Amino acid sequence: MHTAPEQLLAVLEALPYAAIVQGADDRVVVANRRFAEMFDLDGTGVPYSPGAPLGPVVRAVCATFAEPPSWMADGVHAIAARRFHRTAEIPLADGRTIRREVEPLHDAGRNLLGSLWTAQDITEQKRREHALERDNRTLAELARQRNEFLAHASHSLRTPLASVISFCELLDDPASGPLGPEQRSFLDAVHRNARRMERVITTLMETTVLRAPQLTLEFGPVDVAQLLTHAVLDRMPATGAAGVFVVLDAVPGPPLRGDELRLAHVLANLLENAAKFTPPGGTVTVTSAVDAEHWTVDVADTGIGVPADYREEIFSGFVRAPNAEDGGFAGTGLGLALSREIVRRHGGDLTVTDAPGAGRPHGAGGPDGGVVSGAASGAVFTLRLPLAGPDGTPGTAER
Repeated sequence: MHTAPEQLLAVLEALPYAAIVQGADDRVVVANRRFAEMFDLDGTGVPYSPGAPLGPVVRAVCATFAEPPSWMADGVHAIAARRFHRTAEIPLADGRTIRREVEPLHDAGRNLLGSLWTAQDITEQKRREHALERDNRTLAELARQRNEFLAHASHSLRTPLASVISFCELLDDPASGPLGPEQRSFLDAVHRNARRMERVITTLMETTVLRAPQLTLEFGPVDVAQLLTHAVLDRMPATGAAGVFVVLDAVPGPPLRGDELRLAHVLANLLENAAKFTPPGGTVTVTSAVDAEHWTVDVADTGIGVPADYREEIFSGFVRAPNAEDGGFAGTGLGLALSREIVRRHGGDLTVTDAPGAGRPHGAGGPDGGVVSGAASGAVFTLRLPLAGPDGTPGTAER
């Protein structure tokens, strides 16, 4: 080593970890105070000053290891033969864990001068890593139990619910005898709420299946314009009954690699929500656009909108915005969580923003046929999907 030991020691003392430099002659060039403290060299009486033999230092250090290193069987001088960078995490007998690194030192002519050994106490870091791994295992088990419970509960509820719906339909049959106005009202309420429960159970089961890690989506070419057209036409009876006008502007473009059935489910949910939260006389507008890498689909409405503080919360499951709760709109808060999960498994995302012109006045038909004045906030749900699918592979894939 051409650097004076005093200068080299000053450099090593400035390091935040234990360090020792060995020479090519298997002697200590210099060691910092952290190195001596980490391995209690002063307590063992082993000399580690410049020029001291390396063998006793190596033995003292290895004596603190939880297990002797395998290379000790070949003698301590095997340490001097290392000419490449090495790193290892070593547990000590006192419960600590250190990260040891060896860096060979060369002169300008690439001749080996020795090695720099450093050791850093990573006990706390390893403790946090182990705690995180433990927590992840616990969360995975809780998720498994949750999915198992939801699947069991959904299945158990479906059987009696199917009987309730069947008897409602049987009683509604004129062959079962006439019903008075009040009886008809009661039967309609039972039938309506039974169907609502059926939809909730179906959503729960789909959410459980979709969250399962082994679920595989069936990818293939999807004609986006056709997908949007079918989605709007399929929901036309419901939107018409709600008194909502639907506008579709679907541009032609290249096929999207995706699961057509799952994406149709997403669009159906967004259209159903838009119609539900838009007052009679309002408008739902579905538009699409495509660039070199993505399809973008917007479902905009002139309804109650989504408060800014809830634009992420509503995608988490079982969460509904306050204006939806206060307005008495039916729902579980699961549909949007399921829809975002489907979109993200396609490599895309589903977000919500204010509709353009939010806050403009609008008129909506009131219960007596009059006009209810107010301000239309509205919302825009945006699907952004990569053309090539989640793995970024160009072209289409076989189903």
